[in-house]
Amino acid sequence: MPVEGGSGGGGGGGSGGSSALAARHPKQKRKAHSLSIRRTNSTEERPPPGMLRGDMLEGQDSKLPLSLRNNLLDLFGQIEREFENLYIENIELRREIDSLNERLAGDGQAVEGGDPTKGALKTKASHSTSQLSQRLKTTYKASTSKIVSSFKATAGSRALCQLLKEYVGHRDGIWDLSVTKTQPVVLGTASADHSALLWSIETGKCLLRYAGHAGSVNSIKFHPTEQMALTASGDQTAHIWRYMVQLPAPQPPPDVNASQCEDDQDSSDREEGEVDGEGPCEVPTVRVATATLKSHQGVVIAADWLVGGRQAVTASWDRAANLYEVETSELVHTLTGHDQELTHCCTHPTQRLVVTSSRDTTFRLWDFRDPSIHSVNVFQGHTDTVTSAVFTVGDNVVSGSDDRTVKVWDLKNMRSPIATIRTDSAVNRISVSANQRIIALPHDNRQVRLFDMSGVRLARLPRSNRMGHRRMVCCTAWNEENQSCNLFTCGFDRQAIGWNINIAALLQEK
Repeated sequence: MPVEGGSGGGGGGGSGGSSALAARHPKQKRKAHSLSIRRTNSTEERPPPGMLRGDMLEGQDSKLPLSLRNNLLDLFGQIEREFENLYIENIELRREIDSLNERLAGDGQAVEGGDPTKGALKTKASHSTSQLSQRLKTTYKASTSKIVSSFKATAGSRALCQLLKEYVGHRDGIWDLSVTKTQPVVLGTASADHSALLWSIETGKCLLRYAGHAGSVNSIKFHPTEQMALTASGDQTAHIWRYMVQLPAPQPPPDVNASQCEDDQDSSDREEGEVDGEGPCEVPTVRVATATLKSHQGVVIAADWLVGGRQAVTASWDRAANLYEVETSELVHTLTGHDQELTHCCTHPTQRLVVTSSRDTTFRLWDFRDPSIHSVNVFQGHTDTVTSAVFTVGDNVVSGSDDRTVKVWDLKNMRSPIATIRTDSAVNRISVSANQRIIALPHDNRQVRLFDMSGVRLARLPRSNRMGHRRMVCCTAWNEENQSCNLFTCGFDRQAIGWNINIAALLQEK
């Protein structure tokens, strides 16, 4: 930067010289200080015992507070005393070794290897090592048991929960997934990429794409008896659309060498927009809905079929849930009362009951069994957003929340939960298996855990760099077949994963 006046250059030079001297001066001070400390702690120039530390520190140029310097000197003194003790012990051990060697030599005992000194050292070291080993075993027995038990739990989880298939093809996070209740059995996923995809469960091949929404597809549910799907979207509508799919023929067993080569490339190394060869662009696409349910003034976050499939319910960010006639798309009831945005809705599998959850920390039970009376009950069991509440086949409701708890309620007496599950992360859309009533909890921290209805933890799905989700797990869904069943999970890492759960072994471990 230019300076004013012609004499500024000379002045600058003078100041530069003085600054250089000032820059060297602290270095000299630090050097002198380090030498002073070294002299102070030297055994050759140790101060008299009666000399105070304050007197010792006088004349030493340092910016450290006196109390801090005193603490440092105390520490240095302790270190010095420790080394002195070790030195004295070392001398005593050497004397004992010499005396033992003299006794061995006097008795005429020869030590293997020809060197009695080494033999005696070996004996002494072995004795010390055995004592140390015994002490370590006693001290760390409990910790080791915990570590080993955690390893056993992980191995057991992997044996009980095995990866079945990965379903990759969406170009954005997957919010929801569901399994059809009719033949052919396929998996449906709803994604933030404005599409819903249908998959072959066995092969992982994408069979059909629905592209009728203009916003994120937030949920997908299949009709109980017909080949129809119900999807909710951020475009403030819910669509009912028909599908026809044909399952592919079973694939031959893969080549082991080829699969190993493919496993060498971690799935996390894929680019953000990269998908498998059988992506949504290469499958049949449905773009027109059979019926459009549009009465909301905000994002439709979830939708479900009532028992029988003649009516459907939707939940929205406009704080209301709507009940529609499927055949006419007519709005039948508007369910209001929540103070904040709704997060989920679910219907009872056999009765005309609806449960809605909200960010207002409550969930509500709506009863449509009596056509003339539509009662509602409010439940305040959580302290944060209720992310989902679902019915079981029995008379229970299971609710999950961002407060890191899951609560099990009895429909006959819902004053307080009958079980509470506490976790280490927020819980998203949960699901309960119909036959064994096992709760699958998807978490923000990428974990998926399994619990029974009494709150006992059964297993945790394996997760590593090559297995499991790499980002938040959004939803779970069950597909049961006798004693063996499949659990499907989806997350914001753009993939859905199928897991084979050995129910018999899982309950036996319990």
